[in-house]
Amino acid sequence: MLIITVLILVDSRGGIFFCQIRVGKNGKDFRLIKFRTMATGAEQKGGLTVGTRDSRITRIGCFLRKYKLDEIPQLINVLISDMSMVGPRPEIRKYVEMYSDEQKKVLSVRPGMTDYASIEYMNENEILGRSTDPERTYIEDIMPSKIKLNMKFIDNPTIGNYFSIIWKTAISIFISRLYSSFS
Repeated sequence: MLIITVLILVDSRGGIFFCQIRVGKNGKDFRLIKFRTMATGAEQKGGLTVGTRDSRITRIGCFLRKYKLDEIPQLINVLISDMSMVGPRPEIRKYVEMYSDEQKKVLSVRPGMTDYASIEYMNENEILGRSTDPERTYIEDIMPSKIKLNMKFIDNPTIGNYFSIIWKTAISIFISRLYSSFS
């Protein structure tokens, strides 16, 4: 973490962490912590990150995102019980307000650092980057699909599924990055 901190400070101006209000269990807001991967103030230029190289992402930020290293500070969220290692990824309030009553079931459990949707949509930024209307694509296609995948774990929250998701996440990160190295 110390090495990542130094790299962030050398690469661009601003703080080390990016904190954002997300919606957690029972609809309660909490502050999600990540390593900062974008230029300071980038959030005001749009919420969704699109494409493999959004111009708001710093050089080190691109590397951190590629290997999901920007997510490490969320372990703090896990330690203070805002999050779990496995569970639905926490969403911002804007999108949660669009959930149907059935979709709000994802708010009945603690959000997690990874889940089936994180594995399935590891290339979400690329999908959004190919869309002519990324916001619409996210709301109409990606978000409902992610929620269905979230239900897969919520409906069967066994210890076996828990560790299976962690294992599949690690393998997916490794394989997708290995593949991108040769592309």
